[in-house]
Amino acid sequence: MTGVDPERKAGAESQGSTPVLRAAAPLRVVLDTNVLVSLYVFADSRFATLRARIENGEWQAVTNDACFREFRRVLGYPLFALTEVQQADALAAYAASAMHHRDPAPTVAAALPRCKDRDDQKFLELARDSKAGWLVTADKALLRLARGEKLRGLFRILTPEAALTAK
Repeated sequence: MTGVDPERKAGAESQGSTPVLRAAAPLRVVLDTNVLVSLYVFADSRFATLRARIENGEWQAVTNDACFREFRRVLGYPLFALTEVQQADALAAYAASAMHHRDPAPTVAAALPRCKDRDDQKFLELARDSKAGWLVTADKALLRLARGEKLRGLFRILTPEAALTAK
């Protein structure tokens, strides 16, 4: 298979004498609410590449009812002073690019550490249950959990800045 990227060889199949490449599955990522606000409300240029990776299919953003409801609720905070149209636009843009995970939690699920902020536990559970590779957050309580070994083999917790350079 001359000229084929070695990392993509596993996705190559032969169809007659012509190799056919299958695209690698996108990396599943869970984005917490503060990252979503940066990407879909303020269009933070530092993280434009994150949104582009979702929109071009390199990454698959994953959400569920609880996480999506939190995003909707936060968009209504007076601090942001968003009109109903702006809120609806942000929700629609995210919903159009995110996969909604509806599977129930597995009956035998890997144990997760308890987040100091109980409201953030849902992001850990979604990352585990959806088999996400990464949970991208700027939340200090979640980032503290990244330091230990309790999540090894499940998913990584990364800041948006670290996600831009991680492999």
